[in-house]
Amino acid sequence: MFEDGSLLFFIPLFIIYIFIVIGNLIVFFAVRMDTRLHNPMYNFISIFSFLEIWYTTATIPKMLSNLICEKKTISITGCLLQMYFFHSLGNSEGILLTTMAIDRYMAICNPLRYPTIMTPRLCAQLSAGSCLFGFLVLLPEIVWISTLPFCGPNQIHQLFCDFEPVLRLACTDTSVILLEDVIHAAAIIFSVLVIAVSHVRIITVTLRIPSAEGRRKAFSTCASHLGVFLMFYGSVSLMYLRFSTTFPPTLDTVIALMFAILAPFFNPIIYSLRNKDMKIAIKKLLCLQKVFNAPAS
Repeated sequence: MFEDGSLLFFIPLFIIYIFIVIGNLIVFFAVRMDTRLHNPMYNFISIFSFLEIWYTTATIPKMLSNLICEKKTISITGCLLQMYFFHSLGNSEGILLTTMAIDRYMAICNPLRYPTIMTPRLCAQLSAGSCLFGFLVLLPEIVWISTLPFCGPNQIHQLFCDFEPVLRLACTDTSVILLEDVIHAAAIIFSVLVIAVSHVRIITVTLRIPSAEGRRKAFSTCASHLGVFLMFYGSVSLMYLRFSTTFPPTLDTVIALMFAILAPFFNPIIYSLRNKDMKIAIKKLLCLQKVFNAPAS
């Protein structure tokens, strides 16, 4: 059943997937159940954690299935659906990270106006808008790809269905791949620039805070966001900002693992370990769970 050392990959991948799901669920419910965390920053973090669960679910279960199945296949419909949900969720996360950077910029650089600007209603609209736009913007592209004729060996040289490997199987002009690269690159570069400029401005303002405790808290919050940003966009940039540059298959696989598995794995760790309020909320959530599970005396 586990040939060619597949068991060596199946067990760690399965453990990582379970950790991603449980870790992000804990972050999500910790924010929802602790009234002290009912503010825009933690609301965005909880939505991001919720998206991470489905982002990894779009690819990892099929990877696990392929590790234990003799025939490592996926239907055309399944491939298109996997590609759509994986990238739509990734787009939603990218937009949400950009929104989070702008939110932190406003909170630190315009603290007096922040409560009147970032209202609960606007926060909910931004969260819903990030998800809605992330799913709608990719729909025409997937519909177009579904109309292409496919031929050849139909072998995808990647861990999951992705734009470039799938388009290379189409019996049509492959120059469309360049158009795909330009569209993805423009979106990535725009988001990276917005987030980078926001954090540069935040750091500049933070350095002028007279209180050492205030500087420490501001830097701690920004460090968490910056860590997630670097992991997510660092791996995504390596994957989608290379245009015609080709990497060895092993390096391609490592990069895909970084943004599809490792980034979601470290996100709950970053947000829970680097944030005092989040650690308190998680402890309260886990203790509450123990109380409910305690046997009656």
